[in-house]
Amino acid sequence: MNAVLGHIGILLAFAAAVVGIAVLAVGLATGRESTIRRGQLYAPLGLLGALLAVFAMQRALITHDFSLAYVADNNARGTPLLYSITGMWSALAGSILLWGVILCGYATAMVWRFRRRAGDPLVAWATLVVFVVTAFFFGLMLGPTDPFQHVVGAVPTNGPGPNSLLQNNLLVAFHPPMLYLGFVGFTLPFAFAVASLITGRLDDDWQSETRRWTLFAWAFLTVGIILGAWWSYQVLGWGGFWGWDPVENASLLPWLVGTAYLHSVMVQQRRGLLRIWNLSLVIATFALTILGTFLTRSGVVQSVHAFSDSSIGPILIGFFGLVVAVGVGLIAWRGDRLASPGGIDSPLSREGAFLANNILFVGFAVVVLLGTVFPLLYAALKGGQQVTVGAPYFDRLAIPIGIGLLFLMAVAPALPWRKSTVEVMRGRLAVPATLGVLVVAGCVVGGVRGLEPLVVFGLGAFAAGSAGRTLVLSVRQAWRSARAAGSLPLRAALAGWRGLVGRANGGMIVHIGVVLIAVAIAAATAFASRGQIELSPGQTTTFDGHTVEFLGTRTVTTSSHSALEAVLRVDGRGIFTPAISQFGSGTTPVGTPSIDSSIRDDVYLTINSVPATGTVWTFGVVVQPLVIWIWIGGGLVVVGSVLSAVPGRRRRPTDPVSQQGSEPEPGDRSGRGRADHRTGPSTGGPTPGDAAVPAAEPETGPEVPAEPVTVSASSGESL
Repeated sequence: MNAVLGHIGILLAFAAAVVGIAVLAVGLATGRESTIRRGQLYAPLGLLGALLAVFAMQRALITHDFSLAYVADNNARGTPLLYSITGMWSALAGSILLWGVILCGYATAMVWRFRRRAGDPLVAWATLVVFVVTAFFFGLMLGPTDPFQHVVGAVPTNGPGPNSLLQNNLLVAFHPPMLYLGFVGFTLPFAFAVASLITGRLDDDWQSETRRWTLFAWAFLTVGIILGAWWSYQVLGWGGFWGWDPVENASLLPWLVGTAYLHSVMVQQRRGLLRIWNLSLVIATFALTILGTFLTRSGVVQSVHAFSDSSIGPILIGFFGLVVAVGVGLIAWRGDRLASPGGIDSPLSREGAFLANNILFVGFAVVVLLGTVFPLLYAALKGGQQVTVGAPYFDRLAIPIGIGLLFLMAVAPALPWRKSTVEVMRGRLAVPATLGVLVVAGCVVGGVRGLEPLVVFGLGAFAAGSAGRTLVLSVRQAWRSARAAGSLPLRAALAGWRGLVGRANGGMIVHIGVVLIAVAIAAATAFASRGQIELSPGQTTTFDGHTVEFLGTRTVTTSSHSALEAVLRVDGRGIFTPAISQFGSGTTPVGTPSIDSSIRDDVYLTINSVPATGTVWTFGVVVQPLVIWIWIGGGLVVVGSVLSAVPGRRRRPTDPVSQQGSEPEPGDRSGRGRADHRTGPSTGGPTPGDAAVPAAEPETGPEVPAEPVTVSASSGESL
């Protein structure tokens, strides 16, 4: 029954995508709007089929239907309900099904969002591209990755259960879905980019549609990466949160390129520049999600995160090549129409900072990509000989790039469009720069040593001060505007805090979150203490200023696993229980760490060895400062992304023609550095300002028009 329902659902979703492609193609070829609208109705039909398949898979997992090969390989009667549900994405076929249902959900949301523009060729072509991607993934499920394949031979009465690492932490329920929501979400920006190239609609129309979807995908991917680091930290027992593993890198690559796009798209919207570059970034981001799926689910890399060994590698890499070829071909075809109307006037400008930002992000992505695929290329060219690219390679190149990005985060919020002056920059950056210097001086006085961490701490304070200054100015401007309108002080204060909502200020909160993450990583990696201690029950010892007391041992047995736990107390507080756990029968025991986490540092405890004779146990101990701030910073990134998604007012694009002077900041009533008036027309109409860009500097000071213009306080501008 489950297999029949599942196959019906997959076939329905595949057929809906294929028929939708055909109907849309006919409608676009004939110009019939009614046919185009009819073609887009196949998106919810595909979602219905995908949901039916998911229902069948979940029913099979929860009821332990071992007649399905997927359930027999990844489930057991003793598997708890939560891990039976999450078993759907514990292996290849189920994870492809998760990809498919999320993609159908995005397709349906897109069709609903643009239902009033269903006859628009741009939207129609974008929908067709999404249908093509949908047909590809559901075609995989009809062939080599069939999640409803029957067991060959006798049906087993029980199974081994999920991989042990996938059933000893609740984050398995959140990390993979968030990661996939990010990966799959980049399909929609790619679809609009392709549609704009096909239709020749190369103005900012496709950008206004793409920006919001890119933000959603970027935010989900960010959450997925942070949760993955947290999961690794809590489960794997090595005391780290990022090991430059190939599968970790596969998720980082589209994040880096997507972040570059979310910054550079502002230059196109305000100045009409970087058109080819932005199209290339969107296409590259989606292509890297396909490459990441290839690395994760083809079995070509050895990784603790890769649980699949399959034959779909050539199919995925072929689809990746097709995506790259189509993107490059379309950009080459439209290249003569993508020329920018002007250039960057000065490197000391907002667009100059964004260009430098993009170079660093894309350079970072190239470094990670080369380090990830080089072992594969080497093995292919050398007849299977193995070579490893380890953490030292990535660290050596990532650290200077990260420092450069921190510097740009500090400086860019104060830069106006087109051109700035030393006097303006001195006034805007004096306080943040002073804060950075004071932090470095305080660290040195406090005994902190090491060039790289001190540079990161100083630039982090500089960048946080710059972002905080922008937020304070925006809140103050919103408060003043409310008071000028006659609001009571309390209502004006609420209006001031509401001034934090919007793309620019949300981006500043994202920046502060990123600074916290960078500083915490620098502190944790530079000043970590690693070692081991030997204790018998009742004994106490100290390690790096912390007291560890071994109280004894206990055995815990549940329906799903058994564990031998050591009971420890750290600094006289709490009970911590590192363990060696056995999930199911015949599986390899896995270590489970226990962590004493505080604002100051983490004490990370693992069982290194159990005595065969005697009473002396060996424990691994890792003490790392500020680790908790990585997760706090990740939370701020999420908050900033949500605030960035709140629609704002439309803003005028900046004239791409060079202009002298600089632009005012929020709350700047003096007119100092105000741009000269320009009588020439703008190169485009009003740009929608209701789409969010994370981690982007506020757009301070649009060009001063000939007549007054009202700008929302949340935009970070004031005239």
